[in-house]
Amino acid sequence: MAKSKLEYIWLDGHLPTQQMRSKTNVVDNFSGKVEDAPMWSFDGSSTNQAEGGSSDLLLHPVRIFVDPARDNAYLVIAEVLNPDKTPHVTNGRATIHDDDNDFWFGFEQEYVLWDLDHHTPYGFPAPGYYPPPQGPFYCSVGAEYNIGREIVEEHLDICLKAGINVEGINAEVMKGQWEYQIFAKGAKEAGDQLWAARYLLERIGEEHNIRINLDPKPVEGDWNGSGMHANFSDTTLRTCGDKVTYEKICDAFGTQEAIERHILVYGENNHLRLTGKHETQSIDQFSYGVSDRGASIRIPIGAVESGYKGWLEDRRPASNADPYKVAAAIIDTVKGAELQ
Repeated sequence: MAKSKLEYIWLDGHLPTQQMRSKTNVVDNFSGKVEDAPMWSFDGSSTNQAEGGSSDLLLHPVRIFVDPARDNAYLVIAEVLNPDKTPHVTNGRATIHDDDNDFWFGFEQEYVLWDLDHHTPYGFPAPGYYPPPQGPFYCSVGAEYNIGREIVEEHLDICLKAGINVEGINAEVMKGQWEYQIFAKGAKEAGDQLWAARYLLERIGEEHNIRINLDPKPVEGDWNGSGMHANFSDTTLRTCGDKVTYEKICDAFGTQEAIERHILVYGENNHLRLTGKHETQSIDQFSYGVSDRGASIRIPIGAVESGYKGWLEDRRPASNADPYKVAAAIIDTVKGAELQ
């Protein structure tokens, strides 16, 4: 009788920045299909999701990935449900109300490799000292500037083997800072893939005593922060061929109601990153522009050159944002603009 290891992965109750939790369920003769992964439970009182007197919560499998690092193993992305099978209040995936795959998302996940021995970004000198100013580290080559490539390459390989659609990686502006890009059709699928990729990177970091730091501003001073830029499109954006339509959608993101609703789910401590410097717009302002990385919404030059057929990039989400909630907010705003 074949035994399979199913690693259930879920998000805990440490709001607003949730942490991943996981545990292994060994099952017999597993088919590899999500519908055959059993519902499971966990102690919600130990994850800040329930009281001790009534602590059982449910793990509802929603997406399966192969786990290449373990024999006969799978990653199980699970939603947290209440005992009556309604979504738990911490279930960000359940906030997505429109998931017909018409919306496509490309998330640019920035992060910092954090040295747990020195409590600094990987490659930084001892606390109190700093490397050269940012500039030579972006897309860098060579041991002086490129730090942690072995971790990043291992993560890329295991993601591709798992079936996660990573479309690229690059070293970022700060020393020890990196980025990977994930593209998927459908908001839930995009979120599932990004959370699975985050999990695998954390697990690789365990082997190197490296924490994956998703703080929006991990180092004070004249350094870029870490974001999770959200590229998005729907049929209208991909086919309209109309500048006015693009601007109408951008304007919908700029209302006070929309700004507050988006910033609420765009990550904790994002005000430390969205200062108007380091390729950001200030958190209390809104702007958009063609090829403008200092704007809240960037209209990519590729979309303009294609006759306003393509996508938009919301540059405000922080590196620690929940992609489910980010996607849900974007969909609601775009659809609202298109219905006007």
